[in-house]
Amino acid sequence: AGDLALVDATLASLRAAGLSPKALLISGLRTPGIQSGIVALWRRQRVKLVLTTTGFAAAGAGEDAATLWDELDCPVLQMVCSSGSRNTWRESSVGLGPRDLGMQVVLPELDGRLLGRVVSFKEAQQRHPQLDCPLFRYTPVAERLTWCARWARAWLQLAATPAARRRLAIVLANYPTRNSHLANGVGLDTPASVAACLGWLAAAGYGVAGELPRDGDQLIHKLTTGRSNDTRSLPLAPMAHLPLPAYEAWFSRLPAPARQAVLERWGPPDQDDHLEAGGFAVHGCRFGAVVVLIQPSRGYERDPQLSYHSPDLPPTHHYLATYHWLQTVHRADGVIHFGKHGNLEWLPGKGVGLSSNCFPDLALGPLPHLYPFIVNDPGEGAQAKRRSQALILDHLTPPLARAGLHGQEAVLEQRLDEYWQALQLGSDRAPRLRRELDALLATLHLDAEGDLDQRLEQADGYLCELKEAQIRTGLHCYGMAPEPRQRLELLLALARCPRGDQPGLTQAMALDLGLALDPWTSEEGAALSRQDRQRLNLPATARCAGDATAMLEDWALALLEGEATAPGPRSRHCLEQVAADVAPRLDACPAQEQQSLLRGLAGGRIPPGPAGAPTRGRLDVLPTGRNFYSIDLRGLPTETAWDLGRRAAELLAEHHEQQQGEPLRHLAMSVWGTATMRNGGDEIAQALALMGVRPVWDGQQRRVVDLEVIPLAQLDRPRVDVTLRISGFFRDAFPNLVDLIHRAGLLLQQTTGETLGRIYGSAPGAYGAGLQGLMDSGAWENTTDLATAFLNWSQWRYSSNATGTLRVQQDRDGLCARLRQVDGVLHNQDNREHDLLDSDDYYQFQGGLAATVTHQRGQAPALWFGAHARPPRPREH
Repeated sequence: AGDLALVDATLASLRAAGLSPKALLISGLRTPGIQSGIVALWRRQRVKLVLTTTGFAAAGAGEDAATLWDELDCPVLQMVCSSGSRNTWRESSVGLGPRDLGMQVVLPELDGRLLGRVVSFKEAQQRHPQLDCPLFRYTPVAERLTWCARWARAWLQLAATPAARRRLAIVLANYPTRNSHLANGVGLDTPASVAACLGWLAAAGYGVAGELPRDGDQLIHKLTTGRSNDTRSLPLAPMAHLPLPAYEAWFSRLPAPARQAVLERWGPPDQDDHLEAGGFAVHGCRFGAVVVLIQPSRGYERDPQLSYHSPDLPPTHHYLATYHWLQTVHRADGVIHFGKHGNLEWLPGKGVGLSSNCFPDLALGPLPHLYPFIVNDPGEGAQAKRRSQALILDHLTPPLARAGLHGQEAVLEQRLDEYWQALQLGSDRAPRLRRELDALLATLHLDAEGDLDQRLEQADGYLCELKEAQIRTGLHCYGMAPEPRQRLELLLALARCPRGDQPGLTQAMALDLGLALDPWTSEEGAALSRQDRQRLNLPATARCAGDATAMLEDWALALLEGEATAPGPRSRHCLEQVAADVAPRLDACPAQEQQSLLRGLAGGRIPPGPAGAPTRGRLDVLPTGRNFYSIDLRGLPTETAWDLGRRAAELLAEHHEQQQGEPLRHLAMSVWGTATMRNGGDEIAQALALMGVRPVWDGQQRRVVDLEVIPLAQLDRPRVDVTLRISGFFRDAFPNLVDLIHRAGLLLQQTTGETLGRIYGSAPGAYGAGLQGLMDSGAWENTTDLATAFLNWSQWRYSSNATGTLRVQQDRDGLCARLRQVDGVLHNQDNREHDLLDSDDYYQFQGGLAATVTHQRGQAPALWFGAHARPPRPREH
């Protein structure tokens, strides 16, 4: 009672910012009566924006929260009231503990709330004389409240400013810092998307001036005719400068710890290498009230040695000056970081619950921040939401199609077909074709052990698998529909995936035809039965299940085009579902993406939606154009993830023993937070299963409440000692899973005497594996250099205390000792919407881990890659 200091301080901060706030105290948001009362009251008050400190969500995932927030139809900004003390938060590199992360960050995201800052802490004020216990009160933090008040004012100002007078900044990622990497975004044609966006803004009445680019090529040409981050552009003129005195005046007011970190690394501003006569250069191009900026580099390219030793590198003066120019000279009302992902949200600082010393907070300030982001990456999107107050505008994944065969692989398939046919006919061409095939296998490095007949069978199965693999056939353009053929192929990729007890399209066709094979779960290289071959009227050269699947896929495409007839009632029903639900969801994406961008820039509310890989059965993520949310941490790993992880663990153990001749006993595993968020914890489930520990779920919400040891008799193999190398985002987002693995290790130690499982990652507040800068600069000579950098970036051991709070300890020797024992290195991929060529993180994390193991033990480990894109059929290669 009477704990009103936070209320009073909040009202005072908002009034000081020139706003007219009113406070409403409620017991919770889940009660329908309270919701209807809030809507009625705020409509009478004509509320334009809501700041809330309530935890949890007004609705659960999958429930309808529109009864409250969407009816109010205004931005909802979340302020965090920590249940811990300010000293604990101040000393923590993570920021918020697991309890606050779940209740005050993750669950409010289900409502589409935008995350602000920590505005109060629970502190013991006095002891109760009769009860002899401390009395706790919420103690406000004036500086963080001021930040939130300025943020609220900025959103209100964005909405109130006429479109013609709104000043915007569009920021394009550029890493590595060459022009060839300008405006890179995963799965997105960012230049074409931004060019289209400028056209939409002009049509909507924004003050867009000058000759607008017609397409992405013209935009890139305009950007590269001026100064960019590429050192070869130094002779060219930059778009603008921030004068040194203006920067120095601002820099001198930064909090001392942050200012000192920049000075220690980069020296004083007036001696900076990037300082010019006019000040610090700003790279980009101007279109009236809208500027398109090239995001500054992090600084690793200035000194390659930084990649070895500086995982927590502070931003450069040039970096900070660019963002300061954006706010004070350009006076941007809103900022768009276009496409996954830039580097702002990965700057050093607390993982969540930022302080005024955290660099994302210092660089961007309390500006409205919009972020078009691919829908299948909730993890890195959550990083932007939690560390740079981003409003996510999710976008469609790129189009997918079957890979098919090309070049020498296509020749090999043709020669195999000729060979099988020659054998069946008793042709004298068979010996000549056999010799050609032997040479082709050697050319393609498919000459494994075994006699030629065995190798030909293996090659046939490999080709079937290869040609049926899903690959990208282009990039998505934000707010624009794919080309007709690409739309059709993407529609098939969505339709082929089963949903619940409903078969996918090709599965339904196989059922109608009475086939023994299942095109969704059968191995492409498996033998095709004679009966299935006859029912599909395939030639005798069709020997693999993949041949039948290919025919069904072609038939399904023709069905979707309306150029063929369904083979039976199941496939007809599936086609009706595609026409009634799947196709409308897909076709609604372009318009909703465009509308959401314009609505967000007008200060409007963007409804929330789930995130995930649509081609993995997640049709609920469509249509895109929503502010996606992540998942409830307390249910991880999910029971579905456990089922996949358990099967993948047994496959890995089996394949390793078959190929290496001895059981798998020590495994190093690379685990990313964004995949965990997307798939519900497949990798963590696999790690637990390898260790011989299983989760225990309880309650209607199926939350993980305990762990139990799987007896060795049931396991039927040795337990595997798993060393996890987690990403920085995993550390920030999943302290509960760090705790789970730590508790699993303690449980095994107590019950079996074995010490299994350790977790390592980058330094607190740092992200990455430390290799990209070296690879880009070429500042390495051998794998020893790469291993050294990887160790420097990965030597922090993470565990938890009795309350589940994250603990960290620098432990280079411990990591080296564990890696010296490693038999294999594993990384998993859970969807086909991106691949190894899309991201440097694959070679940084798994490649860096493998190089370090090789360096430590003197021989290369077995490299394993888990293909989990089809949950019923995980593979370990």
